[in-house]
Parts: sequence; structure tokens; C-alpha cells
Amino acid sequence: MTEPRAERSDGRVSLLLADDEVMVRAGIRAVLAADPGIEVVAEAADGRAAVEAARVHRPDVALLDIRMPVADGLTAAEEIRSEVPGTAVAMLTTFSEDAYIARALAVGATGFLLKSGDPYELMAGVRAVAGGAAFLAPTVARHVIAELGGGGVRLSRQAAARARTDRLSDREREVLALLGAGLTNAEIAWRLDLVEGTVKGYVSAVLEALGVGNRVRAAIIAYEAGLVRDA
Repeated sequence: MTEPRAERSDGRVSLLLADDEVMVRAGIRAVLAADPGIEVVAEAADGRAAVEAARVHRPDVALLDIRMPVADGLTAAEEIRSEVPGTAVAMLTTFSEDAYIARALAVGATGFLLKSGDPYELMAGVRAVAGGAAFLAPTVARHVIAELGGGGVRLSRQAAARARTDRLSDREREVLALLGAGLTNAEIAWRLDLVEGTVKGYVSAVLEALGVGNRVRAAIIAYEAGLVRDA
């Protein structure tokens, strides 16, 4: 197994961008170029090439389209997380691909960004995932939750999420809401005037109390419970 990525001395987030559509890659690259703290270090047009590029460049983040030839983004995500564990994975998605999110979660993706989303949202998502946070584009989160079930099913999921979050302390709910909004531990600490180590403790307690294994699943619960204002 490849050893974890070394820290970049310049502090910038290094990114692998993979999408089989040239114009999509060009558009996303142009958006990210507006952020001096993000550098696209490699591009790929299929999943297999994305895995090879991750092995060579060991980027902070791999931003992968779900549907690609040779090997799709989900297959590439699984291999990258296994072979280059220092690289976080975010998926580029569309509303028609919500069914893939459960599998993407299972293989270790921590970000879900819309191809046609707000440019600032794209930059914020890349930075959040690079910092170890989970990031669900708000429009993606709303749509996913709506697709999980209509009518009484949806209401029952909302009620279940609220019941789970009601068991948390006020501070834990604050932390969960900020986690759901895509903030890193350091950003949550700054927002709540806490030290980062204390926030890590709260996050661990929240995950345990909710019975989830990662920040993305906790973020979905935060959205379902109405704790994230953009939901």
C-alpha cells in the first residue's frame, strides 16, 4: 500500500480532476484557478487513468466524475482510497445520479459536489474535503433527502433524525450543524471559540451517539433533522 501523502510545503491543496468530458474539466479547472490555494496537479479522462494519476501525484483531493469509461468514478474512488489513503475523494454528481451516493459513501468518498453548482461552493467543497471534513452541496443534500422517500416515509426519516439529534447536548448539536455545513474541526473550533482538540472530542461523541461511522452520514442526519440552515 502506498504511504500517506506528505504535507505540501506551500500550504496549497493539490487536486486530481477526473472527468471524461473535456469541456467539463476545462470549466471546473477555470473555476478552481480563481482560488490561489487550490492547484490542479493532474487530470484524467477515465477511472483507470485517475487511479494511476493518484498513485503518481498523491494529491490532497481526487475530484471524480461518477460516470467515466474504462473504470467509473466509484471504482476509481475505492482503489484510490485503498492505495493512496492520504488522498481524500469527492464525487462530481448530477441530480440523476443520487442512487450512487450510498455506494460512494461505502467506498470512502467524503464530498458530493454538483457539476453545475455555485463556483464558490465547489471551491469550499474541495477545501473542506482536503481539511478532513465532509461536504454535501446543499442542493445535493436537499435532493438526496427528497429522493430517500416521499410523503410519510420522508416525514418518518425526519422524525427519526430529530429523535436521534434530540439525544445530543446543545453543544453537540451545534457541532453537528457545523459539521453538516462542511466545516473542518479547525473551522468549528474557531466558530465556537473552542480548541480543536475539544472539537475532535465532540465530533467523536456525536458520531458515536448517532451510530454512524463517518462525517458524511452524520451530515445527512443533520440535514434531515433540519439543523443545517441551507437544507
